[in-house]
Amino acid sequence: MSPSVRLQEMIRVIRGARTQGEERGVIQRECAAIRAQFRQADNGTRSHNLAKLLYVHMLGYPAHFGQMECVRLIASPRYNEKRVGYLGAMMLLDEKQDASLLITNSIKNDLSHSSQYVQSLALCTLACMGSAEMCRDLAPEIDRLLRASNSYIKKKATLCAVHMVRKVPELGELFTPAARSLLSEKNHGVLHGAVVLITELCERNPNTLEQFRKVVPELVLMMKGLVMSGYSPEHNVAGISDPFLQVRILRLLRILGRNNDTASDAMNDLLAQVATNTDSSKTAGSAVLYETVLTVMDIKSESGLRVLAVNILGRFLLNNDRNIRYISMTSLQKIVQTDHNAVQRHRGTIVDCLKDQDASVKRRALELSLALVSAVNIRSLMKELLLFLSSCPPELRAHTTSGIFNAAERYAPSQRWHIDTILHVLTTAGGDVRDETVPNLIQLITTATELHCYTVHKLYRALITDISVQSLVQVACWCIGEYGDLLLRGECEETEPVQVTEDDVLDALETVLQSHMSSPATRGFALTATMKLSTRITHNVDRIRSIVSIYGSCIDVELQQRAVEYNALFKKYDHMRAAVLERMPVIDKSSPGHTNGESAGGTIKELEPTKLTHEIVFPQEPSNQVCDLLDLLGGSGEPFQPSPSLSSTAPGPASSTAGGDLLDLLGGLDVTPAPPSVTVYEKNGVTLKLQTDRQTDTGMTVTLTATNSTDGDITGLTLQAAVPKSVQLQMKAPSGDVIPAHGLGQVTQTVLLNNPNKVSLKIRVRVCYTSQSSVCQDTVQIDSFPSTAW
Repeated sequence: MSPSVRLQEMIRVIRGARTQGEERGVIQRECAAIRAQFRQADNGTRSHNLAKLLYVHMLGYPAHFGQMECVRLIASPRYNEKRVGYLGAMMLLDEKQDASLLITNSIKNDLSHSSQYVQSLALCTLACMGSAEMCRDLAPEIDRLLRASNSYIKKKATLCAVHMVRKVPELGELFTPAARSLLSEKNHGVLHGAVVLITELCERNPNTLEQFRKVVPELVLMMKGLVMSGYSPEHNVAGISDPFLQVRILRLLRILGRNNDTASDAMNDLLAQVATNTDSSKTAGSAVLYETVLTVMDIKSESGLRVLAVNILGRFLLNNDRNIRYISMTSLQKIVQTDHNAVQRHRGTIVDCLKDQDASVKRRALELSLALVSAVNIRSLMKELLLFLSSCPPELRAHTTSGIFNAAERYAPSQRWHIDTILHVLTTAGGDVRDETVPNLIQLITTATELHCYTVHKLYRALITDISVQSLVQVACWCIGEYGDLLLRGECEETEPVQVTEDDVLDALETVLQSHMSSPATRGFALTATMKLSTRITHNVDRIRSIVSIYGSCIDVELQQRAVEYNALFKKYDHMRAAVLERMPVIDKSSPGHTNGESAGGTIKELEPTKLTHEIVFPQEPSNQVCDLLDLLGGSGEPFQPSPSLSSTAPGPASSTAGGDLLDLLGGLDVTPAPPSVTVYEKNGVTLKLQTDRQTDTGMTVTLTATNSTDGDITGLTLQAAVPKSVQLQMKAPSGDVIPAHGLGQVTQTVLLNNPNKVSLKIRVRVCYTSQSSVCQDTVQIDSFPSTAW
């Protein structure tokens, strides 16, 4: 290829290259030829060479050596060279390049050029890559052109002014008078630019916003003219008169009417007219209607108008275009809390979207369906959600189970329905539920006293059917251990009675203990259930003793410890076994735990972090808080006094020293007072408590517990801690990152501190979370720890 080929020939040769290496060779030769010609005097081919270089740049190859040539061509008096020079400047230059400052004077001269096309080139370049310094220098020229008589120039100057306001917001005061006068223009291009400019000015300056609220009637008349005008070939798009301008005007009206009764009243009739007269069968009409809905929901509109807006979104749900269905559900998700009844009318259509093939539409439909659950429709809507759970994609299962658990917790019509629903979820998608599901379900079962027989029968059937779902197996083992006598009795009014023998129950538990699918935690549940059955059956106690003794040498330390303790119950403390293994009392609902919850995604707004400094004063810890574990197996001879709560609730034998130790060990009773808990952060409904527990002379465990008292879930919770350099810090993994609403759960994180020098301890904790689609970040400084900590 010769060095002087035309642009079309160079493109043909490059496209004809068979390999990437051949293409690189062609481009390298051509770039070398272009460099050589750039160094020569004006030979009439400068613009052609730069055009070829721009094509090379579009292919992704270096073209920075053409920047100075752009500057030279912009200064040329010939229009064809100016055009290529300005195009090169927009592609090769930006505000970070020093060469961009060299064209400022050329742009200023061309803004005063007699040809409107040269002025247009300068305006387009300035609007594309003008830096803050260039905008400040050339702002008076743009303000002058905004008042020009030529509509073509005014349109370009308006869009250039928009760029300047975005770059340098304080320039808005300069353009405000001209922007106001542009609304009287008849040219749609100028009007479009003027509306965009006014929108930018109002968003950046509250004073300007108040000033332009006076032009709402003028904007309403302009919009009515567009809606009611006849066919205009110049502006018609799919039967809609200039939908681009309509969308921009509606967006400006939304800003002007927000939190203002007068402006909102002035546009209510217009919005109703647009909503009823716009055809939604085409995309252009749907765009106008969608912007109308957003405006209605954002201003202080009438209730009837809001219902009309929700009905428009409901029609969008029937559209064949998945994009339109998606934005419809996104909008309904935002307004479902304020207009719940209006959205409820479209529940059937929303549920049908759960069957959509598109994953994003299916996710939005799921979030909206969960938001629509109420006490009235809980039964019917839950059937649809459970049906969806059985066939939903794996990536949505965790979110679906969390939403179902939340809805069942809030709106369950009865305890039996609540238990059946959770068991159905565990059977269908037990591997995707959260860890806190097991303790929450156990707490629910303990409170439903009249359903103990029904529950244990149902869980036993589930256990012998499938033992692969760990959460379901754990709950089943717990229930069999607690209510095994009801299972063996075989008398259950709530369900069909099944005759179960002691051997059947023990065989099921032993299968769980020996299965390779059982996790260590599940084996612990099964072993404890087997031990508890020793007081609920009569003929197989020796078999239970044999099963327990086998696991006394288990490789799993937790399981081995349980087995050793249970063996001690059989041997040394057999007289106390019945009292220790009696049924658990009803678990208080306010006890620590989690409710499965998930928050819908949204727009994240970064908030300015604030710093909170607290002086934490810890209460004195009781001196006698150590209970000797070894006393169980031999006794240390040191007396131990049970706490008053233990003495009042434990059976007779438990009043002795060993009995107190044993009850504390196996029954989970709180003989040792819990370490002090102090609130260190309380804001936006989020409460963070700190708890300390001294482990050694230099080591201490700090537990951070976060709860949520708001109406919505707190998501994305992260805790970060910093200590002095002489202190070693290790943060364990948190229990989760979602804090359920209404204080129904908590998130804990453990921090291990090692202070070998025993210096005065200080800790700084950073709390970050998302509340109501806003990211909050705070810092807590803790300067005082208890003296007993070290």
